[in-house]
Amino acid sequence: MQREPFEYAILRVSPRVERGETVNVGVVLFCRTRSFLGTRIELGKRQVAALGAMAPGIDLEAVRAHLASIQAIVGGDSAAGPIAAFATPERFRWVTSPSSTMIQVSEVHGGLTEDPWASLEELFEKLAR
Repeated sequence: MQREPFEYAILRVSPRVERGETVNVGVVLFCRTRSFLGTRIELGKRQVAALGAMAPGIDLEAVRAHLASIQAIVGGDSAAGPIAAFATPERFRWVTSPSSTMIQVSEVHGGLTEDPWASLEELFEKLAR
């Protein structure tokens, strides 16, 4: 199978934006030629412990809700509002645009893939888990 270009960004939680400390919790990947947009997010024990150390009393339910809304937008779920109805490239650009909220994204990186799902899983394991 032919390798195709893709773009990805790391999803991070920054409980105190002004301090610049973050915890990697996921990856969003876009492959235009395969019409693929996917995300893998996990707020596991390691991430929860790190967030608790950075910001005791952090509202983890609010963090989970925000991450769930990102997953819904990436998935094009109509319940996520009008942004979820955007075309795939626009949804990727919206999710990866800079923000001053608790959920941050890395700069967008690129690569080549034969299988976008496999690349998403590999990047998630390497960068967020």
